[in-house]
Amino acid sequence: MKLVLFSDLHLDAQFGWATREAARKRRRSLREALSAMMQLTLETKADAVLCGGDLYEHDRFSPDTAEFVRSTFEHVHPLPIYVAPGNHDWYGAKSLYHRTDWSPNVHVFAEDVLRPVELADGLTLWGAAHRAPANTDNFLEGFRVDRGGINLGLFHGSERRGFAWQGDGKVPHAAFYAEQIQSAGLDHALLGHYHSPNDAEHFTYPGNPAPLTFGEIGERGAVVVEVSESGSVTRYRHRVTSQQTFDLKVDVTGCTNSQELRERAAALVQGLSGIARLTLEGELGAEVDFRPEDLADVAPHMEAVIVRVGAISVGYDFDIIAKESTVRGQFVRDVVDADLPEEERRRVLVTGLRALDDRNDLEVI
Repeated sequence: MKLVLFSDLHLDAQFGWATREAARKRRRSLREALSAMMQLTLETKADAVLCGGDLYEHDRFSPDTAEFVRSTFEHVHPLPIYVAPGNHDWYGAKSLYHRTDWSPNVHVFAEDVLRPVELADGLTLWGAAHRAPANTDNFLEGFRVDRGGINLGLFHGSERRGFAWQGDGKVPHAAFYAEQIQSAGLDHALLGHYHSPNDAEHFTYPGNPAPLTFGEIGERGAVVVEVSESGSVTRYRHRVTSQQTFDLKVDVTGCTNSQELRERAAALVQGLSGIARLTLEGELGAEVDFRPEDLADVAPHMEAVIVRVGAISVGYDFDIIAKESTVRGQFVRDVVDADLPEEERRRVLVTGLRALDDRNDLEVI
C-alpha cells in the first residue's frame, strides 16, 4: 500500500511578518504546493492521500479557498483522500469541511475519537478530528484497536518527548507519548502539528510542505509512505515547492559607512531566491548614517527582504567624549554618574548622543 502524507499547509495563512504583496505571493505558493502534492499522488501511483490536519486557517478561509480545495481534491477522483482536522482547521458547523459539497473520494473524519476506515483488506486507518481550536484530549488515551491486520493512525497531535529539543514554541494539542501508539495496537501513526519533519520508528511527522516563517529546518514536503504486509513503513520525502525562506545575520562590525553595510548584506543574499530576513548584529561605527529600510532593495531578484535590528551597539568611546568641554561631554558625565543599570545606561548614552548629533537613523537596542 502506497500513501501520500502531508499536513500543516495552512492555506490562507496571514504571513504577518511579510509585506502585503509578499504575503499574497506566499499564500499563492501554498495553493501551488497542494496542487503539486495531488500531482505527486498521480505520478507515484499512490493508493490514497492522507492529511494530518491544519490544511487551512479556520479564521481566515474564504469561499474561493473552499472551492479551490474542493476542485483540487475532485481532480484526483477516484483516488481516496482522508483528512484528520487539526486545531487550526477544526471540524465544526462553520468549518470548510462541513460547508463544502465534497466529491465521493473525500473522507473527512468528524469525531474527536479515533474511527476506522478500511483502506484495503487487512489494512485499517484510524482517524480523528479536533472539534475545537484548543483543549482536545489525547486521542490515544483509553483507545485500543478492535481488529487484527495492519492498523494505522491519522491525527493531529503533539508527541510529548520527541520534539522537546526543538524549542519551536508550538503549543501542545492532543498531546500523547510515543509508546501509546503501540499500546493502542497501532502499527504506525501518521501525524500533523509539528512543522519540523520527523521520521521516528512508530510515527511520522511530514512537517509543513511550504515554509511559513523563518528558521524552519528539515527536509519538508510530502511523504510517500509504503506500508509492507508486516506493517512496517518506508518513507520517501518529496519537495513540493520551490519557495524558500532564509534567516541571515549581517555582522555590521567594522562598517564605516552605509554603502559598506549594503555590500555586506548584498553578498549574503547573492544567488538566493525567495524571502530573506536580515538581522543586523555587531558594533556599528558612530559615523555611519543608516536606516534599516535602506536594505529593503538590496536584493531586487528576491520576493522580499525583511530587515530587523538585532543586538547592535554603536561604537562611541564614552571615556573620550566625557573629557570634552562640550554639551556632549557634560551629558555623558551626567549619565555615567547617574544610578542606572549598566544596560540602561548604555541605551541612554547612545540615544542621547545620537539625538545631540541630530540623528534618528537607527533604532537603539
